[in-house]
Amino acid sequence: MSKLDEKIEKYTQAANELGLEVDAELVEKVTRGLGPSIYNKDAETVSCSDETELARVRDNFLKGKLKMEESDETLDAAIREVCEAMSSSNRNKYRALFYTMLVKKFGKEEIYA
Repeated sequence: MSKLDEKIEKYTQAANELGLEVDAELVEKVTRGLGPSIYNKDAETVSCSDETELARVRDNFLKGKLKMEESDETLDAAIREVCEAMSSSNRNKYRALFYTMLVKKFGKEEIYA
């Protein structure tokens, strides 16, 4: 099994443990899209307590990658919703799952088709 396959399996298992309803194929595509960042311990996760990082998710991923044009308030509310869905007691908010949840929330799966 490749390191990428191990990461995808790890993220899919984490989603199941958290009770997140995500498509395993979408998780795989988002993970592949993140490239080598998934192998960096710090870059692999999203810190919901770091406003700078959350702004980066909004600006670089939602506005940049997903081409979202909604207001910052709308996008920030979606980010907070994903933070809550991934549980405040969960220290490992994997970026691949975080982004998958945002893709699903905004119905942008076609970007990863």
